[in-house]
Amino acid sequence: MIRIQNITKSFQTFNAVDHLHLNIEKGTFVGLLGPNGAGKTTLIKMLVGLLKPTSGEILIKGEKMHRGNTSLKSKIGIVPQHINLDKELTVEENLIFAAKLYKIPKEQIKPLVEDLLEFSDLKGVQNRITKKLSGGMKRKLMIAKSLVNDPEILFLDEPTVGIDLNNRRKIWDILKKMKHKGKTIILTTHYMEEAEYLCDKIGLMDKGKIFHYDTNDNLKEKIGKYTIEYFSEDDKTIYKYFSNIVNAQEYAKELSCDYVLRNTNLEDVFFNFTNRKVL
Repeated sequence: MIRIQNITKSFQTFNAVDHLHLNIEKGTFVGLLGPNGAGKTTLIKMLVGLLKPTSGEILIKGEKMHRGNTSLKSKIGIVPQHINLDKELTVEENLIFAAKLYKIPKEQIKPLVEDLLEFSDLKGVQNRITKKLSGGMKRKLMIAKSLVNDPEILFLDEPTVGIDLNNRRKIWDILKKMKHKGKTIILTTHYMEEAEYLCDKIGLMDKGKIFHYDTNDNLKEKIGKYTIEYFSEDDKTIYKYFSNIVNAQEYAKELSCDYVLRNTNLEDVFFNFTNRKVL
């Protein structure tokens, strides 16, 4: 459904996205996981036609994405990293306004808004002025707004950034429901647990490149399913990875210090390949 072919985006001498290739199949929930500055937001902006690639091209459903492709843009929904709501309107009015922008027939707007309020768990606050919403509710309203045109593809750029864990999990539930509706979803995040919980495929991104793209389990198996973590004599954290629990336990017996034996997570995978944390 989405083909990213040798995309580069340069700002003077700096490549924010660097000769990136990626194919995304219909109905897949993809997570782009990486630290701030990895190029995730720049890539999303090119995917939705807000930025023109320096080189390469993006094909969505066989069509080339560019700023002027309004037909293709009508098939996508966007949840940007920064709040894009009218703070003086109510929750319901924000959705009505978005529906009018998409030229939804007048008789369809009210039932559509009712469905979106229910779907996004905002039914009880539809008459509240947006500026008085909590951060979590604003994020949920942004997601609801992105669904007004019933998009086939949804792009979410750090949709839970700055949100407490309780509201983050509520947003995860909404995103899971969207996946079950068959949407193709591309999510950027630096929360590893978010990518692990939600995504079918995960792209590990750093310095403008996706250096691994696979399922959660396959990524972990690349370094080993089990991790031993301990401090060296000079107080540096040491990570050792093992493909099976028996080898990990045998290694641990030889240690003369305290250690933690645990399942490998995506943070371990990312750190192993880049020597950087996903922060």
